[in-house]
Amino acid sequence: MIAATLMLKGQGPSINQFVQPGFKDASFQIKLIYANQSELGKINRDFGTSYKFKTMDAKLKEPFMLRLTGSVEDTDVLFIQNGIDRLYSIPKLHIKQRENLDDEPGKRQTPLDFGFLTPSMFGSGGNELFESKFVREDRATGNTVFDITYNPKYKYKSYYRVWLDPQKHYITKREWYRRDRQLATFYYSNPVQQDGVWLPTHLLVKNVDDKRAGETEYAAMKVNTGLDDSMFKAK
Repeated sequence: MIAATLMLKGQGPSINQFVQPGFKDASFQIKLIYANQSELGKINRDFGTSYKFKTMDAKLKEPFMLRLTGSVEDTDVLFIQNGIDRLYSIPKLHIKQRENLDDEPGKRQTPLDFGFLTPSMFGSGGNELFESKFVREDRATGNTVFDITYNPKYKYKSYYRVWLDPQKHYITKREWYRRDRQLATFYYSNPVQQDGVWLPTHLLVKNVDDKRAGETEYAAMKVNTGLDDSMFKAK
């Protein structure tokens, strides 16, 4: 209704109308349903790596904190991202790598990857990671469509076109582009609500050939439990 009113006035809605303002943190398990490494490889060389884990434990916290743990062939892997800092650790192999992603924003995982948006992603004062542009109201789905680009200061050519549910404010579909070449399409579904926050719990990924490449579900979702910042130390 708000979007329609704005359009009648010759304006588009703001992306801030579609974020999850009540989101503080979330914990859940990522369960692998399907993976085709050949089809995943068509997206990019490294895209299939996360689809080698049968399960992963995920924790997210605002702003821009992520912790993932999982095992591949009895080898534990830890991934932590805190703002622009990233840690990748495999204790069994004595591997511990740290990266500063300030100049590589495309490597930063955000709530966008999990099918929703938060206020910190669009910020203000020139330090926001993303900018957005209203595209249209999609008649077929009733969703509101935006293009999401990286802050121009990064000079990064990837962008995303997202379809947002106007009531529950989660992403139903996301197209990933790099230099106007489409790489993949992500379909999010089965949203659940906790503490006033709607988050999808199912993800289907298709490559540019429209082939099913990967599929996961998010189980045991817990929202706004007060995760401690110490869990996200990238040191």
